[in-house]
Amino acid sequence: MGQAQPFRATALIVEDDVMQREMLSLLLEESGYQVIQCESAEDAERVLDQNAGALCLMLTDVQLAGSMNGVELAHVAKERNPKLDVVVTSGRPLKQPLPAGAKFWAKPWAPLDVLREAEIAQLS
Repeated sequence: MGQAQPFRATALIVEDDVMQREMLSLLLEESGYQVIQCESAEDAERVLDQNAGALCLMLTDVQLAGSMNGVELAHVAKERNPKLDVVVTSGRPLKQPLPAGAKFWAKPWAPLDVLREAEIAQLS
């Protein structure tokens, strides 16, 4: 009989900048997260359609590849999973309201912020 795999929290990273997406993924993987990466909100929406309930954390930039932005994606994510920890980041002020419970981080943010949020998301 095989051993059961330990639970690994899952995070969704939505970022069109490959370097930032990889850095975020590496940080979270080193913290024990399983990570799903997307470069567009449309790709992320498909992930949410299939896995919203299994996700603990979603980090998204406002500016993304495709026609939907990160704020719009945050609304979709919170509709699919109201308990999902959602963080939206941007180097510019937000022009649209975030859904209830979502957080905004102005760029630049520190890697420690990501690790702290990952810990909070696992406890929620």
